[in-house]
Amino acid sequence: MKIEEKMRASLGGLTRAERQAATHILSHFPMSALGSITTLARAAEVSSPTIVRLVQKLGFRGYSDYQAALRTEVERLLVAPLSLPEGAREPQAHPIQSFAAQVVGNIEATLGQIPAQDFNGAAEMLADPARKVTVMGGRLTHAHADYMATLLRVIRPEVTYLADHLTDWQQALLDMRAGDVTVIFDIRRYESNAVHLAELAAAHGVKVVLITDRWLSPAAAHATHTLPCHIEMPAAWDSTATLMVVVEALLAQVQGHLPDQVQERLNRLEDVFARTRVFRAPKMSGRV
Repeated sequence: MKIEEKMRASLGGLTRAERQAATHILSHFPMSALGSITTLARAAEVSSPTIVRLVQKLGFRGYSDYQAALRTEVERLLVAPLSLPEGAREPQAHPIQSFAAQVVGNIEATLGQIPAQDFNGAAEMLADPARKVTVMGGRLTHAHADYMATLLRVIRPEVTYLADHLTDWQQALLDMRAGDVTVIFDIRRYESNAVHLAELAAAHGVKVVLITDRWLSPAAAHATHTLPCHIEMPAAWDSTATLMVVVEALLAQVQGHLPDQVQERLNRLEDVFARTRVFRAPKMSGRV
């Protein structure tokens, strides 16, 4: 396992200070850890012994051992082939194909980056009806948060979506109890409100599930479970398709924990839809 992958997989078992250091390293990987331990500790706003404990938990004897392994890994990456051999590329059959291939690549990379214990742990917490759930997105991810909250309400009760991610969260924080769950979406450029909500909610004993990008929002320092996604694309903006895949996979996992409850809620919901005629009935053609 690569050093970056090993550090991401270890996040759930780190202390708060160690997680803060790891988050800083991952947010600036690999350059952040190529300097002195003093420089790194100052940049991450932790102590040098915290850095030492972090790398020892990753299986290294000390910081110098960690740096040597990191330099070897970076050198190996720099000499890797940068392109396929001439003639190895197949012509694109459709103009969407190239973009779609990169989205699929992001999804595959994300599957190898999200630790199973974080994914399963987040699903178990979201499936616990004793925990209230609050979901907040950001400038580019508010639609993902809305979608997730809408479907979570079908699966379970006590779900709140913060429609105004700039001001709603402060008031919602007043009603959060220890043990509740808040799901926060935060991808680059990271938003102060996401970090503040994660910090204050965690201080109140609220469990934070963070859906972020591979460079990690600073909110990861306060998260119980972090689900990092690959989002980069050769465009003026990042692709959030991977976030939607992770959201739907998470919802499916939550539903799997509550099959009877979900079916009962679906039946009640369909009855209300039918009584209020929210949706138009399909026209019958009269043919069999």
